[in-house]
Amino acid sequence: MAGVTSAEAAGDRPLRVLIVDDDALVRAGLSMMLDGVHGISVVGEAADGGEVPAAADRHAPDVVLMDLRMPRVDGIAATRALRRREPAPEVIVLTTFDTDENILQALRAGASGFLLKDTPPAQIVDAVRHVAAGDPILSPRITRRLMDRAATQAGAYERARAALARLSPRENDVVAAIGAGRSNAEIGAELFMSVATVKAHVSSIFTKLSLDNRTQIALLAHDAGLA
Repeated sequence: MAGVTSAEAAGDRPLRVLIVDDDALVRAGLSMMLDGVHGISVVGEAADGGEVPAAADRHAPDVVLMDLRMPRVDGIAATRALRRREPAPEVIVLTTFDTDENILQALRAGASGFLLKDTPPAQIVDAVRHVAAGDPILSPRITRRLMDRAATQAGAYERARAALARLSPRENDVVAAIGAGRSNAEIGAELFMSVATVKAHVSSIFTKLSLDNRTQIALLAHDAGLA
């Protein structure tokens, strides 16, 4: 079911992380950093997007740290394939390119986190924990640019408005709140509903619009001019 991740079924076991990058030094550095953190376990590595399906089968990761530019299968195609799995691991794109069009394409493919490779280690650790809990993480240096570009693409406004027309008025309120960066608790307080009701609305939005995560809802809100 859309929106359900492997981390949600993980209970209290350590978060399982798969690292995908064609640079062996990057993989080694990330592995050393994350494996020393309580509650996180690096369960595998892959050097190319083409290796990801087999690695996911072997290791059942909760979170995948994904490079974008790899020699054979890129991170966008690998992310799209991962998000079709059941349960679907969350994907954090970790890249050196803050203006690359591929980053926006990865958003559309279902990635939940976007960080630059010069992000401090503590923030990468926090990102792993946040996306595993269902909260998207976007690097401040790329967020505004990506949202502006998404909103100005030809026909984006019309497509977004047509999609929102399929939702109830209350679901539209939730979309706008997610686009403004509100958490479920904040949405509940703002709209006078329980957190459980907010989650039910979010699940309904996922189903009606064939979306996978809150990042895609936020993009929709920006495309439609709601945020």
